[in-house]
Order: sequence, then C-alpha cells, then structure tokens
Amino acid sequence: MADIEAWREFLVSNEIRQPFKQAHREIYILTDAERQTRLYSNRFAAHILKQHQMAALAKGRGWRYQLQGSFDNQNNPTLNLPQKDLSVEFFVQPEEGGVADFAESAIAAIVSTDYVRFLEAQIPVPLETVPAVVFSEVMRDVDLFVGVASVGNDPTWQDQGEQGAFGPYWRQVSFGDLSATAATRKAVLEGLLPRLAIGKKAHIAGKFLIVQGKLRTYKIHLGSGNILMEPNDQYLCIVPGAAKATFPSALYLPFEGDGVFSIILSKALMLADDDNIKDPTIMRQIQWCGGA
Repeated sequence: MADIEAWREFLVSNEIRQPFKQAHREIYILTDAERQTRLYSNRFAAHILKQHQMAALAKGRGWRYQLQGSFDNQNNPTLNLPQKDLSVEFFVQPEEGGVADFAESAIAAIVSTDYVRFLEAQIPVPLETVPAVVFSEVMRDVDLFVGVASVGNDPTWQDQGEQGAFGPYWRQVSFGDLSATAATRKAVLEGLLPRLAIGKKAHIAGKFLIVQGKLRTYKIHLGSGNILMEPNDQYLCIVPGAAKATFPSALYLPFEGDGVFSIILSKALMLADDDNIKDPTIMRQIQWCGGA
C-alpha cells in the first residue's frame, strides 16, 4: 500500500494525468456478507437505474444486454470470461411506478437491481473460488453501472416526483454512504484541494465537500454530486450544464473517466463565487432558502 500511495503522490505532484485509473484503481474484496450468501453477492442489489444509460455502460465494458420492457424480453447483463471458464450475471428487472414508466416503444425507462453471481458451465460457483482479481474487476464494473446510472445521481429527479415510489431511494443515494468509487474520489480530492483556487473556501467533512460561498454554505455529496444548503439542508438543484461553463478545461485531475468528479468541482467553483451566479433558477433557490 505504501508503494501505491507513493505513486499517487508522484502523479499528483507532477500533475501527470492517467488515461484511466491505475494508481487510483479501486479494489473490491469479498465481504463477510458475501461469504454468508456464498453463491451470490447482494452488494449492488436494490438500486434503481436508468436502463438506457446502464445498457450503454454495460456494452462499453464488454457485457451483453438487451433492453427490457413490457414485452417478453427478460434478460440480465452477462459477461463471459472464457480465459477463466466463467461467466457473470447481474440480475435486473424493469420497474413500474417511477416518473417515466415505459416509453412509447414499450421499453422500460428504469430497472431495479438484484444480485451478482459467477457461473461455470451455467452452474453458480462459490464466490470464494473466484480469483481475487476477477472478482474485483467484475465488482468494479457493476459499481460503475450503479454509480453512474442510478436515478439518485439525477439532480432533476426530485422535481419530477421525488416523493413518489422511489423518493426514499433517491434521497438515500443522493446523500447516503459513499461507494468505493466515491471513497477514491474523496481521497483524491483531499490531496487536490489545497492546490485549487477554492482551497481556502472549501473543505471535506465526512461524505461532503463543504463550500463556503458569500450567500450560503453548500454541502456537495461526493458520491452523487447533489447539493444541500446550510443551515436547513435545503436541496439545491443544479444541472451539470449550468456549472460546466465555470470549470476550467486546464484544471488538473489525476485520471480521466470520472464525470461525477468533474461535475462536483464545477459546482464547487460556481458556488464558491455564488454572488456572481447569473442563472436565475439557481439564484431563486439560494435566495428562497434565506440567502441574499
């Protein structure tokens, strides 16, 4: 671990950008709960995902999946690992009761997640027999699907019906415990923050990046990128496009591919200079919460 930390410090100190995560790559280790379930993992169960986004991510990582809907097309994201004589299934199913149930094409807008299992010749195998690197990389893929495609990462979801069927889930993901990817994001940001222009106006507390603006204090969740405003934890909706213009393209990040990281920094830069925000929708929210 000391070698990894040394490489991370070297990369950051010299502002070397990795084309993908190497020194900062997450590692997923078998948990006690997974030893109990033995043949499957519930680590990423009970999430609500945007199906089209999940499908695109799965395809990009080499998984097979066909969109599901109100027709007979039940299937699960599947990954073949012929070099290990294994395959992987991530169980998902279409969900009704959300904001947008089924599109006109009869394809479900959202799916719910269930367990992950490894198979050999179509027979489930104990998780403890799966090579550690294979297990870690598969779980990293699934964490990517959940971490990016979850409706909890959508800042507009609350306005579309946060109090509906998946309201509690949205709140839990938006401001809940950090995933492994978010924990890496936090660790990297702790090292980067003193080097950034907002370093004196921001600090990390638990699962939030706290930004002190002139009008309000803001808590940006390091997992979802969603925002609460102090003192009453009022939700602040900022869609990524609104903050994009404030994000310097030359700003150093130690690796490519973490879109949420960029969104968090974009929002932080905007809110640190909140008295100069021109977007009337954002300003109305800030002022309504007792700001200027």
